[in-house]
Amino acid sequence: MKKKLLHAFDWLLLLGSTLLVCTFLGIILWDIFSKGLPAISWDFLLQYPTDGMTQGGILPAVVGTVLLTFITTLFAVPFGVACAVYLNEYAKHSLFTNIIRASIRNLAGVPSIIYGLFGLALFVQAMKLGTSVLSAGLTLGLLSLPYIIITTEEALKRIPNSMREATLALGVTQFETIKDVILPKALPGILTGVILTLSRAAGETAPILFTGVAFYINGVSTSINQEFMALPYHLYMLSTQHYAIEQVRPLAYGTAVVLITLVFLLNIVAFIIRSKYRTQD
Repeated sequence: MKKKLLHAFDWLLLLGSTLLVCTFLGIILWDIFSKGLPAISWDFLLQYPTDGMTQGGILPAVVGTVLLTFITTLFAVPFGVACAVYLNEYAKHSLFTNIIRASIRNLAGVPSIIYGLFGLALFVQAMKLGTSVLSAGLTLGLLSLPYIIITTEEALKRIPNSMREATLALGVTQFETIKDVILPKALPGILTGVILTLSRAAGETAPILFTGVAFYINGVSTSINQEFMALPYHLYMLSTQHYAIEQVRPLAYGTAVVLITLVFLLNIVAFIIRSKYRTQD
């Protein structure tokens, strides 16, 4: 009887905590969407900002965010997955690998603004890439690497060792085992971690603040060597630094709705991919 009461109490506590979090999240989303949806239109999505950012749309910021995320993906995903594969499949357990794993987990907890300053020193100044979408993308790639490595390694650890031993017993090389058996089985977890990490990176402001983002650009920047506009920084400027904050507040809420929607769509893609590969298995 006592165990049943404790179990019921734990369940109610868990349910209450979940409802409390969901309630606050719902209030925040309701406030943003109720004030931002009236500003959403095709003109808002497909036009350039005009009249000192008080009119027009956010097309340069949308294009800049997409290009930035693309560069981040190209840099972070291959290196992150390769590092996780090496640590989990090739590296032996030793003090050195333990130090590497501890360092990666510590890097995942470093504030994003530190990455911004590091990106400024390394990519903008030392490598002379200048303030550009390339420098910002590489900086976000560094920020994303620890998360991708950790999530990929966890996905690889879920694959039973018996599966590795069975393929090796058939005379298959370790590389072929990883390529044809381990990675396909771990792919749902890897892709989920990658997409969730990239969706987080797409909403970062501090790392791109020092490395290439601009308040306003006349036109759409499609070159990787130019400064660019991005949705999170655009939202920050409209909300805190604009000379007519009250006038542009509807545009700020509209920008927030677009950014949240993009992140939500990335999360939906992660869910669909994971469900698809689980169904195939």
